[in-house]
Amino acid sequence: QSTLTGCCLRWVVLLLGIGGTAEGVSCPQGCTCEYLAVNCTGKGLAEFPATIPLDTRQLILAQNQLSYLPSVELNFLSDLIYLDCSGNALGQDLDFTFVSIIRLVYLDLSFNNLTLITFGTFSQLGSLVVLKLSDNPGLVEIEKDSFANNTWLRHLDVSRCSLTFLDAITLRDLPNLRSLGLSGNPWFCNCSFMELFKTCCPSCVSSADSDNVTCYSPAFVHDLKMLEEAQEQLNYKCFIHFDDQDYLFLGLVGFCIFSAGTVFAWLLGVCAAVYEFLTASGDDENEEDWDE
Repeated sequence: QSTLTGCCLRWVVLLLGIGGTAEGVSCPQGCTCEYLAVNCTGKGLAEFPATIPLDTRQLILAQNQLSYLPSVELNFLSDLIYLDCSGNALGQDLDFTFVSIIRLVYLDLSFNNLTLITFGTFSQLGSLVVLKLSDNPGLVEIEKDSFANNTWLRHLDVSRCSLTFLDAITLRDLPNLRSLGLSGNPWFCNCSFMELFKTCCPSCVSSADSDNVTCYSPAFVHDLKMLEEAQEQLNYKCFIHFDDQDYLFLGLVGFCIFSAGTVFAWLLGVCAAVYEFLTASGDDENEEDWDE
């Protein structure tokens, strides 16, 4: 009987343990949980929820007050394929934040306070297809190799940020890109931008968006459409047209070459005259010695 009682006690303990575990993976307070999906939109969260089920595939944390994504807690969600963190206050360095969620396909970081995108930001997300970085007013730079490992990326949106330049290598690393949002940035359209024009496929930028993709500077292309009107101006400016400063520079170079040639010729003439004089003096001395 004691053996039976001990066995029953063990079963009770086991069942309590299972119950405690089930309770431990319950839905985060205030959020809505469905099958493999957790939605915490607009719940005023200031910290990352700690009780998200580990088998979650879709996680929506939009319209909260998150300023930090804890990489340890986030990377426990190894099955995650959809992550929406739009409308928060994320602004710190995100390098290697998404180390273990390698199955992630959709990532929305729009309407945040991001300032810099580097190679380490998304380097582990090799399956990423959709990446939204729009409406980050502090985003001023995307390093040229930032998407080197995201070759499956098909949709990239960097609209309404503070970007002035985008290296052509950045887009060349994305052979599957089909949609690109560039509008609302203060683009600096200099001659080096011509390489971006050649790399950027016109079909990637929608006709509605292309009307808003304009150059901010230099002054001669201000407010011109970057992929159409500005390209024509830059072709003329960079490969055909010379400014007054260019003509002045060429004139100075020509004058310097002419002056240097003139001085060199004068020096040669002086050297020749001196050599002739010295040679003539030596001959005269030899003749005097012979007469004596």
